[in-house]
Amino acid sequence: MSPVTVEVADGVAVLTLNRPERRNAYTAEMGALLSRAYRDCDADDAVRAIVLTGAGSAFCAGADVSGDPFAAPQDSAAFTASPIDPAAFELRTPVIAAVNGHAIGIGLTIALQADIRIFATDAKYAVAQARLGVLGDCMSHWTLPHLAGTAVAAELLLTGRTFDGAEAVAMGVANHALPAGEVLEHARNMARDIAIQVAPMSAALSKRLLWDTVTRGYGPRQVAELETQAHLRVMGSADAAEGVAAYREKRSPHWTASVSREWHE
Repeated sequence: MSPVTVEVADGVAVLTLNRPERRNAYTAEMGALLSRAYRDCDADDAVRAIVLTGAGSAFCAGADVSGDPFAAPQDSAAFTASPIDPAAFELRTPVIAAVNGHAIGIGLTIALQADIRIFATDAKYAVAQARLGVLGDCMSHWTLPHLAGTAVAAELLLTGRTFDGAEAVAMGVANHALPAGEVLEHARNMARDIAIQVAPMSAALSKRLLWDTVTRGYGPRQVAELETQAHLRVMGSADAAEGVAAYREKRSPHWTASVSREWHE
């Protein structure tokens, strides 16, 4: 049984962390498979949105502590504390984390890399690594301040305390909190809406500009210039004409742009 499964339907790829007997505890194999799935989906024009979720009642219980996950690596030069490569925000394809249950440690820090995060209201969440003698990983010292501000990030990273989905929304860590049984379906519906209604090149350009603005520290006028350049790439395109026609005719659009073939930085 693969630790990560991939299901593609209706333009949406659902990636599932699939070790339910261990509450989807993270392993190096899981990280490698998730990284590969991200790359494969991002290169596939049939995938217009990605949902990341967990099998069973948990999203990911953190590192698998049945072994010795925090032993010193034999090759420190090869070690990385950010094993998911590319990170979800580095893809062109929108990524929604359907965090359907508990997400602890690396389980939460992986979810924080998604564009949109939907949590289970009553599940427990924590960046708990400091309580295990290590510290937050997967760029959490960047994602958390970006999402929730430095004050919230400091509290969560330095205390390792738990919080529920409702508090996650209040802090800005999650977009929505729903009953656990509704999280995946809500994420699927949002992903299907993106896949059907949003032009794929528009989504890719908007996502890239959004995250590049944060990672590269663009100012307002730099963003204005980059928005102009992005508009010039899509104005006059077949999809721009199709979007207007579909709106006027009150129907779903038929997009034809290929991000994999037409993309350039």
